[in-house]
Amino acid sequence: MSDQFRSADSPLDAQTPAIRVSDLTVAYDDTPVLWDIDLDVPEGVIMGIIGPNGAGKSTLIKAILDIVPIAAGSVQVFGSPFRRNRKRVGYIPQRTSVDWDFPTTVFDVVLMGCYGRLGWIRRPSRSDRDAAMEAIDTVGMTEYASRQIGELSGGQQQRTFLARALMQRSDIYLMDEPFQGVDALTEKAIVLLLRDLKHQRKTVVVVHHDLQTVEHYFDRIALLNVRKIADGPSREVFTEENLKRTYGGQLTPIQTAS
Repeated sequence: MSDQFRSADSPLDAQTPAIRVSDLTVAYDDTPVLWDIDLDVPEGVIMGIIGPNGAGKSTLIKAILDIVPIAAGSVQVFGSPFRRNRKRVGYIPQRTSVDWDFPTTVFDVVLMGCYGRLGWIRRPSRSDRDAAMEAIDTVGMTEYASRQIGELSGGQQQRTFLARALMQRSDIYLMDEPFQGVDALTEKAIVLLLRDLKHQRKTVVVVHHDLQTVEHYFDRIALLNVRKIADGPSREVFTEENLKRTYGGQLTPIQTAS
């Protein structure tokens, strides 16, 4: 990946986690969807957020991003409140939350990734436009750069989102179900991109649901079901006992690495 996509900033202290969630509680209509969550995400890892439907996985991502109100607790990004380090965090939402009928092209969507740095008044420069095309090429979408986003397949839409995230030149990437509904080729491309980001010491947090791929994709995981069940290195945390605690004992047995 080109140096164009590397952030000029670096974390202040190697001991400071990229993300620290402390005593976090989030409630909708007085019903807790996250309860007393403590979670540290070290710099330079790929972490999976794993749990059943309704566990609060997407809500955790949105709470970190300050999209949903927090009832109690706090979130820090590189040791500071999110608002101070907003530009260092990239976000890839679920595809189902996007209006794909909006009349815009792949190139335009990807170019929007630089607006966080430029603001909405300054126009993108030639170098920004070149970087957008490079990001599009990185995710294998060059031939679709002028295609309307509504004409794309699910996998192509997800690749477009990934290219836009690269344009943000972030240090942390939060991804909500990036593998959902994509073809095998796109899934492989996403995995390669995540590993490349890790190689650059970026931090990636991914909401994920396919238990068969957890140990192959993630260095660390957090098991969540309203409360945090466990977190840590995948090989230590991804156990049958922890999965039963997370999924309420209703889990179909799966093969975990020995």
